[in-house]
Amino acid sequence: MRIVAGTHRGRPLVGPRGPGLRPTADRVREALFNLLGQFFEGGEALDLYAGTGALAFEAVSRGVRRAVLVDQGAEAAKLVARNAQALGLEGSIELLRMPVGRALGRLAAEGRRFSLVFADPPYAEEAVADVVRGVGEAGLLADGGTLVVEHGWREPAPEALAGLARVDSRRFGDTVVSLYRPATVP
Repeated sequence: MRIVAGTHRGRPLVGPRGPGLRPTADRVREALFNLLGQFFEGGEALDLYAGTGALAFEAVSRGVRRAVLVDQGAEAAKLVARNAQALGLEGSIELLRMPVGRALGRLAAEGRRFSLVFADPPYAEEAVADVVRGVGEAGLLADGGTLVVEHGWREPAPEALAGLARVDSRRFGDTVVSLYRPATVP
């Protein structure tokens, strides 16, 4: 695993040792950022179910000013800290070690809004809908922001939910990446 592009291009990331975490593959991250745009000018990213933090670190490497990473797992917290230190990005990240639902409520209460929100929940029947609903109801997307949900190809992704509409969906083997943006009212 490595950073694909930007200021930290080619730098390795520490990955999990056991089967508990499923990091986003380099090729999927590269294709995803081709969809989102190669580079960013500031803004904040939110990485839900962060695992190694690969998506957040990729976004920061490409110009996002700051990233908030959420994961309740001890292994994930250690991996995020090790990767942040190895990349010299400790000052560019904030780690919330708590369940995603609690983090969404906290961030909403603080009035936080993000230009990019990444979510790679455990593959399950309702996981995509739960993430879209949670982010939409919390109002965490900034104007023009994008929610990116990674999920299994058999998992249904809603067309629209909680004020967010699916604008793209791409399959990479068994993995699908669905992009959501605030729905526009005609």
